[in-house]
Amino acid sequence: MAVWSLWSLLLWEALLPMVITSAQVQGQVGGSALLAADQPPGFQVREAIWRSLWPSEELLATFFRGSPEMLYRSRFLGRAQLHSNLSLELRPLESADSGNFSVLLVDKQGRAWTQTLQLKVYDAVPRPVVKVFIAVSGDAQPPRTCQAFLSCWAPNISDITYTWRREGTVDLGMESGGLFTDGQVLSVSLGPGDKGVAYSCIVSNPVSWDLATVTPWESCHRQAAPGRASYKDVLLVVMPVLLLLIVAGLSAWHWGPWSGKKKKDVCADEVDQETESPLVGLP
Repeated sequence: MAVWSLWSLLLWEALLPMVITSAQVQGQVGGSALLAADQPPGFQVREAIWRSLWPSEELLATFFRGSPEMLYRSRFLGRAQLHSNLSLELRPLESADSGNFSVLLVDKQGRAWTQTLQLKVYDAVPRPVVKVFIAVSGDAQPPRTCQAFLSCWAPNISDITYTWRREGTVDLGMESGGLFTDGQVLSVSLGPGDKGVAYSCIVSNPVSWDLATVTPWESCHRQAAPGRASYKDVLLVVMPVLLLLIVAGLSAWHWGPWSGKKKKDVCADEVDQETESPLVGLP
């Protein structure tokens, strides 16, 4: 009887006029998604059938004469649950679960109601990586200020949005004039009054979000101020000079007076050995 009812539902879906609605559902990898079977007022369901339409057409669950059935061979076998309100829950979700689904409902008067749903499964957003780049120039900027470029990047993720927030302010967003590459890079001008100001990069998709926070003035402080040498510049000068002094010291030790004295001592030893050698064969 269940097989006959299933074929009857498919025949009604193909031949009889019906009301069709659509909806979108979003889910996260590892989580769950509820595909709701919305029903019009006064619609008393007698039979129902859930199917996957794309990327492959598969039978997922059915409801006949008050009895649910979910043991159909499909990629959702063991991950689909039909609730008492005929909504279908899928868990745990995988990236390949994105696709189109449909539910066909038939009431006691034989009227059909079909709903199509589009499921989009997203990966969880990882914590972004924020790097600070400082542009320091002598005359182009006012004294004791620096221009900072904050770069934000989320690895191995797609369909995400980048936004920036200056911490401690009411405004959660930043002006678009200082944003580049779809919001991944933020340009800010900093001064001594911004020592404790922090900026947060927020990455998000429709189902999750995460952020990373930096205090860019700390990077400015490590860089050289206009007209002054940074520690990197000092090292570039000191290290070559130090190496030259070491090489010169080694050369002086090798060719200096001590080296000459050692050579003289060696020569004297050789002379003594030559003087003594003829006496070796005498009685």
